[in-house]
Amino acid sequence: MPATHLNGPVLVIGTGLLGASIGLGLSRRGVRVLLSDTSPTAQAVAQDIGAGTILDAATAPSPELVVVAAPPDVTADVVSGALRDHPGATVVDIASVKSSILEALRADTRLGPAELERYVGTHPMAGREKSGPAAARGELFTAMPWVVCALPESRTECRLAAESLAIDLGATVSRMDAAEHDAAVALVSHFPQVASSLLASRLLNAPAHALALAGNGLRDTTRIAASDPRLWIQILSHNAPQIVPILHGLREDLNRLIATLEDPTGPGALLDLAELMGEGNAGQARIPGKHGAPPQAFAVVTVLVDDRPGQIARLLADVGEAGVNVEDLRMEHSSGHQVGMVEISVLPGRSGELIGELTERQWKVVQ
Repeated sequence: MPATHLNGPVLVIGTGLLGASIGLGLSRRGVRVLLSDTSPTAQAVAQDIGAGTILDAATAPSPELVVVAAPPDVTADVVSGALRDHPGATVVDIASVKSSILEALRADTRLGPAELERYVGTHPMAGREKSGPAAARGELFTAMPWVVCALPESRTECRLAAESLAIDLGATVSRMDAAEHDAAVALVSHFPQVASSLLASRLLNAPAHALALAGNGLRDTTRIAASDPRLWIQILSHNAPQIVPILHGLREDLNRLIATLEDPTGPGALLDLAELMGEGNAGQARIPGKHGAPPQAFAVVTVLVDDRPGQIARLLADVGEAGVNVEDLRMEHSSGHQVGMVEISVLPGRSGELIGELTERQWKVVQ
């Protein structure tokens, strides 16, 4: 069993996807987890999948740590209650916005300095398009960033407890203040969600024969549009001050593109299009690569695979026997044919070797 930094018990308030995933991850490490939710069904499902045991306030021991995994619009109130109900515990929340929650807590007349110094805001940068405890995964946070936004007055032991939670669940700790966090997630998380949802909404009245031509490009750019709209209404409204300037910038770029395409043969139109696309290339190249390392270009080896059981496993086994590490993998199905195209990303210097090895093993490599 992996070593743990938390002794427990840990009380998780809110047993949706993230709360139940935290419970699962800690329980598997031998930490006692107590579960509480306003929905009896949600907490019962979380208990059934092994995320912890339902809290019995009359008999449960005092928690070492309270994790508030409630929706953003009630997070501040739930944190306030937890700080008052559990005077010996560190209380953290995992909401995806921090400034509005912190402002509400500072304005809460029921809380004094002694309570606030036991609070630490956090945000695990992990999730799925699915929601609810049935979608929970104990490994959800593995190798993912987990932002810790300690207050200036937060106790050292409380900050360390918040960081230990992230470390025990396999996450990588990042430290920011609330305003810095909200500005960062507005750009890298909230704005992409808006863009994906707006793009997907254009498909509502698309004819079926057009959608039949869709490939991975459309699937990739609309994947997160399947996220829970009830949660995103709260996230966007709480972080609106940080998102609006980004949307203004997008509007300026769209107006520029529209003006260019309205006269695509006009002076400088092609140059302007090239600049717009080039700016996108440059921005995409800044996204960190594997394990947070600097971005790196990989060679892509494309293999045709029959759509029948065991083929992907056999292909990956052959790649492993060739001694070539897979840096990334994606698959696209061929419309109207029972085959798929598996794109294997490898270091550029290994692509020729991999092509030769796979060809010898009778794989159909696309060159």
